[in-house]
Amino acid sequence: MKLITEVTIPNYSFQLDHQSPILMMGSCFTENIGKVLEKYLFPVCVNPFGVTYNPQSVKRGLEALLQREAYTENDLDHYNDLWFSFDHYTGFSSPDRDDTLKKINLSFDVAKRMLQTAHFLVITWGTAWVYTYNNTGKVVCNCHKIPASRFTRSRLTTKEIIGAYESFLPSLFEFNPNLKILLTVSPVRHWKEGAHGNQLSKATLLLAQEALEKLYPDQLFYFPSYEIVMDELRDYRFYTSDMVHTSDQASQYVWERFNQALLSNDARNIIQELEPLLKMVDHRPLMDEGEAFREMVKQRSEKLRILKNKYPLLAWDNMTTSLK
Repeated sequence: MKLITEVTIPNYSFQLDHQSPILMMGSCFTENIGKVLEKYLFPVCVNPFGVTYNPQSVKRGLEALLQREAYTENDLDHYNDLWFSFDHYTGFSSPDRDDTLKKINLSFDVAKRMLQTAHFLVITWGTAWVYTYNNTGKVVCNCHKIPASRFTRSRLTTKEIIGAYESFLPSLFEFNPNLKILLTVSPVRHWKEGAHGNQLSKATLLLAQEALEKLYPDQLFYFPSYEIVMDELRDYRFYTSDMVHTSDQASQYVWERFNQALLSNDARNIIQELEPLLKMVDHRPLMDEGEAFREMVKQRSEKLRILKNKYPLLAWDNMTTSLK
């Protein structure tokens, strides 16, 4: 008996493996998949500007990576005793201007180098609703708790999203001719817009994605994470207590579908070999002492040594520094 309507995932002409540098940008759903890829030691850079929900801000971040060498003091704003950038989320903010700038540019440098060599750019759009800062007329990544009266809230049209990316993507592909884009729409609902507003927003994103995929059929592809949650899972038990964000179980399910559709056989075999080591890494004994603990550390170190020798090109820096 079949109890779900299974979403058909495209047969992609490419596969991801541990020699495929991946840059990931977009909503918090990007981070869910990105963290799993990091865990399994893929060369990945996740959300260098922080969580970014709307297509315009994602594009603005990519433009910065192409056109800038670094952020400067002139790019920062100050409010409520914090220095911040409207291109970044609140995790970069600080009472100290130099500290804010340092955090921004450390992340920026990593992402800029990654974009030069990346095989894949994974983008997750979350919402078509945007906030434009009235003082500058620019769409912001985050409002940084500045009063709403200083922003104009609007919903991007499909035409605006298509136009923005159609004018930008040629320069991105010229910068990195080997780059492929995997575009997704987040299943996380933006309930502040209301049920209908959220649906209109998601529909706008999906229509824009379809148009861009037709414009760049050899370079831009879609992964149906939104449809998998909406149609395969289709149950509130796959959401967290706020009934808006997807649960860990839902994220794990989408990861499994992502794994099946996009990872090479070699990548899946490496993941299987890593699992025993990762379980040892995650294990937290009641007491960090005693013979049992010392034996576990010894076994873990030996397992790490063997796998490093067998797979020296994995992104071992992703692993906890205490294990190196």
